[in-house]
Amino acid sequence: MDLTLLYRGPLASCDYDCPYCPFAKRRDSTAQLRADRAALERFAQWAADRTDDRLSLLFTPWGEGLVRSWYRRALADLSRLPHIRRVAIQTNLSCRTDWLAEADPDTLALWCTYHPGQTPYDRFLAKCRDLAARGIRFSVGIVGLTEHLEAARRLRADLPEHVYLWVNAAEGHTYTDAEADVWTALDPLFPYSRRPHTSGGLPCRTGESVISVDGEGTVRRCHFVRAELGNLYDGSYRAALRPRPCPLAVCDCHIGYVHLETLPLYDVFAGGVLERIPTTTPTPASAPAQHSARITTIAMRAEVSE
Repeated sequence: MDLTLLYRGPLASCDYDCPYCPFAKRRDSTAQLRADRAALERFAQWAADRTDDRLSLLFTPWGEGLVRSWYRRALADLSRLPHIRRVAIQTNLSCRTDWLAEADPDTLALWCTYHPGQTPYDRFLAKCRDLAARGIRFSVGIVGLTEHLEAARRLRADLPEHVYLWVNAAEGHTYTDAEADVWTALDPLFPYSRRPHTSGGLPCRTGESVISVDGEGTVRRCHFVRAELGNLYDGSYRAALRPRPCPLAVCDCHIGYVHLETLPLYDVFAGGVLERIPTTTPTPASAPAQHSARITTIAMRAEVSE
């Protein structure tokens, strides 16, 4: 079986307190952290033992995982296993980066987000440059708020050219065409994030080749559909894997709509779906003419699909 798993355990603590974050952060107790560590280690052991399958793993914690040693250890260990295609995590990159020396850079990848006001710009940029020097695959993103625009422009100018800078539409924010054009100039794929995508009744890879797993091992098709498909650890989920249409009216999160079969994003992000890295980095200022034309076509298809 070739399977992609999105893992989200009970961890909810974060070292940042972003006012625009849609998730309610809290400080985890010692007992809660122990429970998260046990859940993660159980999942990592399960993944390590599935040597007959080809697995791609994305960790999407509510809080910040890489400040916890058990997340760093799990990613490094899993990256060195031959049946793991990719192991990635969403992170604010506040952690140290020396642990990456123990990971396989051909398998491990990071989905990084810069949060202005939460960390000094130079510190974040230095860590990005360290990732590049180590040969780690990573993308960098920012929330598309007006007050973040200058920081986003600065990032695009300072990041290595091959690093994709993505922009997420702010939760609940409506963009005028002029505002969207500003963000699209930085991220030509921003039209995919600008508005929720119609998904109800449409084919989606979740529930067939992509699943969501929580700390108890409960399997769902994705983070946004609560119906259970079974349990990871007793194997009951396997009988439930099959093509199925999306039951929700719309999908407005990248980790959800990237799997819609009606969108071309598996082609756009071929080889980098989990870490949000396009096949060819869409930077119009430096892209050859044929690539710029391709990105324009992609953006138009995104607008039409909404």
